[in-house]
Amino acid sequence: MMFRNVINRIAVFIVTLVASSIIVFLLLSALPGDAASTSLGTDASAAALVAKRHELGLDQPLPIRYWVWATNILQGNMGISAISGVNIATDVFNGLQVTLILVITAMIIALIIAFGFGILAARFQDRAFGFIISVLSQVGIAIPSFLAGLILVIVFAVQLRILPATGWVAPDDPGGFASHLILPAFSLGLVQGAIMSRYVRSAMLEVIGDDFMRTARSKGLSRNGALRRHGIRNALVPIMNVAGIEMASMLIGAVVVERVFEIRGLGSLLISSVENRDLPEVQSIVMVLVVLVLVVNLIVDLLSAVIDPRIRGAR
Repeated sequence: MMFRNVINRIAVFIVTLVASSIIVFLLLSALPGDAASTSLGTDASAAALVAKRHELGLDQPLPIRYWVWATNILQGNMGISAISGVNIATDVFNGLQVTLILVITAMIIALIIAFGFGILAARFQDRAFGFIISVLSQVGIAIPSFLAGLILVIVFAVQLRILPATGWVAPDDPGGFASHLILPAFSLGLVQGAIMSRYVRSAMLEVIGDDFMRTARSKGLSRNGALRRHGIRNALVPIMNVAGIEMASMLIGAVVVERVFEIRGLGSLLISSVENRDLPEVQSIVMVLVVLVLVVNLIVDLLSAVIDPRIRGAR
């Protein structure tokens, strides 16, 4: 049953990936202008444009162009930037490393905040402490990531001067790397942590009222002990689904945060590519982001089936 479930999920992943790639390709191909006009500029002659389009294969029918693009992407060949003339795959790989480090660190921060605040809010739901936590999480939800980033910069970089306001340092320098990572990761993680804490609170409240929790209490476990041994595990599945969605949101939100902190990640690369109308690079970056989101969803689905046997039996 488990093996068949995994095969089904992977099949859905592949079909979704192919459909997404077709949509990305068609949408970006429908935009005015192309790589030939971007590469040669507005002063290029008509003959030069025709020759360049033929060289890039842009005069081929759409299905052939899609097939060539998709097969090249699968082989790691993303082409050459129409603006800089450098290998797009190298640029994307370098940016991807930075973005993944930022997003994974932000997700760890968000999960710590979500579980800490969510469990406390559920545990003390009828007390003033629980009310204060709920208010704080609402405030966190209302603050956009870029605004959280600006506030953190003003406090820790401008006023206290203990952390750098912008830039990025490679992990080869652990001290510099950590100091440059803290503010952008917290900017991204704080808001998502506040959002997820609401789901953690709801999931924990639902679990607290279940029969198995009353059974655990009747066997002598304290309320906190029953929560630790039985409550958290049963609340994990809905929380994981939300975490998967929020992880995808972080990948998109990283675009703004990287811009605020002047980090050369995938988001910054995407914005500069759009500004320069470098369509081959935009297509490649968008496709990489789509793949990341789909992979995150696939992992969440598989982990949910592992944690909760009811899901395995239902599929």
